[in-house]
Amino acid sequence: MLQDLARALHISPMLADSLAAVVLVVSALVGGFILKRLLHFYHRKLGRSWGEFFFALLESFAVPLLLLLALYLALENFTLPRKWEHLGSQAILAVTLLIVFYFPARILILFLRRLGQKQPGLERVTQPAAFLVHAVFGLVAVIIVLDNLGIHLTAVWTTLGIGSVAVALALQDTLGNFFAGLYLVADRPVNHGDYIKLDSGQEGFVTHIGWRSTLLRTGQNNLVVVPNSTLAKAVIINYSMPEDRLALHIAVSVACDSNPRQVEKLLTEIAREAAGADGPPGGVASGLASGLEGLLASPEPVAQLNPGFGPSTLDFTLIVQVRRFSDQGPVQSELRQRILERFRQEGIEMPFPTQNVRVTSAATGAPGLPVVPEK
Repeated sequence: MLQDLARALHISPMLADSLAAVVLVVSALVGGFILKRLLHFYHRKLGRSWGEFFFALLESFAVPLLLLLALYLALENFTLPRKWEHLGSQAILAVTLLIVFYFPARILILFLRRLGQKQPGLERVTQPAAFLVHAVFGLVAVIIVLDNLGIHLTAVWTTLGIGSVAVALALQDTLGNFFAGLYLVADRPVNHGDYIKLDSGQEGFVTHIGWRSTLLRTGQNNLVVVPNSTLAKAVIINYSMPEDRLALHIAVSVACDSNPRQVEKLLTEIAREAAGADGPPGGVASGLASGLEGLLASPEPVAQLNPGFGPSTLDFTLIVQVRRFSDQGPVQSELRQRILERFRQEGIEMPFPTQNVRVTSAATGAPGLPVVPEK
């Protein structure tokens, strides 16, 4: 039939076969793109199910599989120029190898993506892992395809080896920050929104964790840029882990002649009243205070004679729980004001540091004891 058409058009049979092969390959590409869009529609429609996984896998192979079929049919059924047959054979080999290597890579990527959808907290790990899978399988596939096509890469590897050493030396700090970023993403010692303090003194809320650096927002609303390699080696205090709730210690000193049990009772009462624990029910069941914002009623406040005996005072510690790190400033200020007011009402003295100097006769030149300062 094709030969009859060639004779009717007064063209050679080989040219007619060549045109038919081109039409077949173009039709396969167009059909592959149409089939890909159709599979993509069902992929979106099925949602997060195994059917979605299946159609997403088929979607990736619609074009290469139809192209491979078209090339095979063209070589088997049409008489083509020898150069075209050679190029077609190489194209079939290349597409086959790419499919063989892309298939397991695509399965791994879809599995990682599905895992990230089920557990959003793992997206920080699954995204770079998918990128590495793409890079590794793609590199191996390209090397094998080029080798099977007769392109020897010995000189290329030698050039790349020398060049990679130079690039590694030039980008040593950048690569160190990149791999430190991978560690931060995988190990998660800090998370977005955590309040952290480094052993070098920098502290603030984590606003961004990038591949090169991590950004901290300080209390003065400034940004501190910390290289990931520095953060990975630093000793970090994370005030937001294992939970946001924070124990707050408030030091209180009173005169030595005060009744310690009365002071402990008053401090506990002040904190409970501020937290709303002694107020009307409701608002405390969840642990959040119905009184002072940020102060928790549960666990209950505790007052202790600790560290104990000072030079001229009794030193107490009031321990309360605040909702998060940023609440400690307002809570401390309000509690100290309430403690001062209550102690003045109860007549409990909070002495200030004093120093008495005893002057003896030695100060006027007369024999006697030396001048002795006394606290």
